[in-house]
Amino acid sequence: MSSSGTAVVTAASLRGVEAQLVTVEVSLSGGLPGLDVVGMPDSAVLEARSRVRCAIRASGFTLPRAHATINLAPSELRKSGTAYDLAIAVALLIATSQLPQTIADGLLFVGELALDGSVCPVRGDMAYAMLAQEVNLDLVVSAESPLPGGWAEHVRGIRHLAQLKGRQDSLVHLTGHGLLTSGVLTGMPDFGDVADQELAKRAMTIAAVGRHGVLMVGPPGSGKTMLARCLPSILTPLSDEEAASAMLIHSVAGQPLERLASGLRPFRAPHHSISTGGLVGGGRPVLPGEISLAHQGVLFLDELPEFPRGTLQALRQPLEDHVVRIVRVDGAYSFPCDFQLVAAANPCPCGHLGDPGHECTCPPSRIASYQSRIGGPLMDRIDVVVDVPRPETSKVIDGVTGETSESMARRVEAAREFRAWRMRDTDGAVPLGEGLEPRAREALESLSRGLALGGRGIVRVARVARTIADLSGHELVSEDDVVEALAFRPRAKG
Repeated sequence: MSSSGTAVVTAASLRGVEAQLVTVEVSLSGGLPGLDVVGMPDSAVLEARSRVRCAIRASGFTLPRAHATINLAPSELRKSGTAYDLAIAVALLIATSQLPQTIADGLLFVGELALDGSVCPVRGDMAYAMLAQEVNLDLVVSAESPLPGGWAEHVRGIRHLAQLKGRQDSLVHLTGHGLLTSGVLTGMPDFGDVADQELAKRAMTIAAVGRHGVLMVGPPGSGKTMLARCLPSILTPLSDEEAASAMLIHSVAGQPLERLASGLRPFRAPHHSISTGGLVGGGRPVLPGEISLAHQGVLFLDELPEFPRGTLQALRQPLEDHVVRIVRVDGAYSFPCDFQLVAAANPCPCGHLGDPGHECTCPPSRIASYQSRIGGPLMDRIDVVVDVPRPETSKVIDGVTGETSESMARRVEAAREFRAWRMRDTDGAVPLGEGLEPRAREALESLSRGLALGGRGIVRVARVARTIADLSGHELVSEDDVVEALAFRPRAKG
């Protein structure tokens, strides 16, 4: 693989949420001493020359007075970030005969170097670990990398470049240090702390069972934000597959993984001033946005009408397809975004429309303009709309508690188990008309005609009714289930 003055080491590059193999080639030649990096490197990769020089000297190695050309192949792939430092340093040490070429066999090197030779973590460790497993290589990363323990078999940790002075087996498999372990995070909001909002809790329970989108409408201080933050406490824990996909996105974005490793679903609550790119993804390098960081969890949009209209409309396609596609000059990027949308809004600009304790001061034209900011197409994709009135003063003062997250979570789990039993002999594709009692079908048809619901609206009402039936343990959807589902129907016509 190598001869005197040359070396080949395997590294990797991040592109979206995927890692791609990169070959680091080093060739020494005569001429002025220096390091040249080719292969479409960005400024961060070019700066690796200084980091690598200092790290090699600090680790007890030497750099001969020779000219080194470092090629990052394939050359048509733009290289960015600091993850190539470790591979470049190893290739240089092999080319200068300070390390044998065999030390790089079967290994994938990823890591940033500090000036003292320490190996630092980089974002995207999960993506690199998945690539290493796919190509049957062992990944060499910083011993401080926050990887879940299930990946330890294919990962080796290194703290300092000086460790490579020994043999290849000086790189030990990560067995605990720096690894994430599953556990229970305490201090989560509980529905029991929300007073006098039992209808809203019912809506949240329905949403948790069927993963329906929810919009809460009510005056300021009614508890909408608290209700939204309590929703993850009644959702089923992440499965191993769901946790892996969610941790992949968070790892690529440089976000902490402790919550996901404990089985809790992600909860993202961006401010209404967020840009479209921040919500759906983008930038340079292209990174996942908030909707992808909410993958397998909850995306909470507080003060929904205050978000820019274009930003809200960008949610329509990801809500349907569960994937967002971003097209740039260098190609297309895809990020998964299977999230549950939860939103909160005031009924009008002053927030007191319909509040018996306060007088609304907004003119009708301003109210109509405010409510229209959400847009009919997006409203049509929200399954459950619930009014959240101000709680009774006496119940708040007395500290009255309602149904707790523990009891709600039990009902959610029971409903999901019933749904799995009900669909045991199907492939998941059940015709809309099946599973309805005759009176329920008549009610759905007549009420849909009366409300002039479109096709999407009818389907979503039927889905909510089916979820309500699962909560009650009904094999067939009843008329009462349909009526309750229509009571949660978005106010905009379908």
